[in-house]
Amino acid sequence: MKAINDTLLRAAKGERTEYTPVWYMRQAGRSQPEYRKIKEQYSLEEITHQPELCAYVTRLPVENYNVDAAILYKDIVTPLPGMGIDVKIKSGVGPVISNPIRTVADVEKLGEFNAKEHTPFVLDTIKLLTEEQLNVPLIGFAGAPFTLASYMIEGGPSKNYNKTKSFMVSEPKAWFALMDKLADMIIADVTAQIDAGAKAIQVFDSWVGALNVEDYRVFIKPVMTRIFGELRKENVPLIQFGVGASHLVNEWNDLPIDVVGLDWRMPIRKARELGVNKPVQGNLDPALLLADWSVIEQRTKDIIDQGLEVPGHIFNLGHGVFPEVNPDVLKRLTAFIHEYSRERVSQLG
Repeated sequence: MKAINDTLLRAAKGERTEYTPVWYMRQAGRSQPEYRKIKEQYSLEEITHQPELCAYVTRLPVENYNVDAAILYKDIVTPLPGMGIDVKIKSGVGPVISNPIRTVADVEKLGEFNAKEHTPFVLDTIKLLTEEQLNVPLIGFAGAPFTLASYMIEGGPSKNYNKTKSFMVSEPKAWFALMDKLADMIIADVTAQIDAGAKAIQVFDSWVGALNVEDYRVFIKPVMTRIFGELRKENVPLIQFGVGASHLVNEWNDLPIDVVGLDWRMPIRKARELGVNKPVQGNLDPALLLADWSVIEQRTKDIIDQGLEVPGHIFNLGHGVFPEVNPDVLKRLTAFIHEYSRERVSQLG
């Protein structure tokens, strides 16, 4: 097994590091020409079911950009078929579910997830990467219960989550039963990823920003507390992230997690002023990757400077890399983050 660069893991624990570590959400794929060539032949599901190919896609941005972590290539809905959910990832659309959840009976029919039985290809990919191929930590991940439930109830992507929120408040017994089943699946899935070699975990609650604080506290926070409470026993850094959820950062700060992920709407300094005292991750607006380099550089400096005010900052985008981004920009950005933050750390002493 290769010795790994543990800068990101130390930053996630709140340690002062020699420079600011960086990785990018959706760094594996999308904008990379090598990946696009693979996608001409294989779907996402087909890639994830071939461990050697999936490991290559996961490893590629580490080699191309020199980032400080790899993020496992898969989708948050990958475990759902193991529970009996018929889901297909349609190009340009996202996950589409043909048997959506509508009733308590639908929830009760959901099966129990077993990673070795239902997603052995994921575990094989992790083992390949962590035993032979990576010199940086591999970040495993899972979708959070609200975000997964939104796909399961809506039947696919949604702009407003009307069916999901209505189900949540009008069928609370069914809702909490669904939360429990998803929590069991997430704990089993993530624990298996860690056992296979993942060195950190990010939980994507991508769409939970659709809820207000009070509904989050009642309908979501208890299950998130249970999930992270169980995963803490595995002794790896735990990162929570969502989009458009700046109003929930104090709720996340209360959870038994290590790192609060921020999207581009919430400056790091503001999060600190609001009481976020954990390490933070973020948060360049990914749209700026299409801007002039002078703009990218200035915004990046500002984010790094804010992040260095308190030990424990992992640089990332405020959401994922999108297909139009030039890979050379990400390579240049990574080098700049390393160089500039190293200079600033030495100046700060």
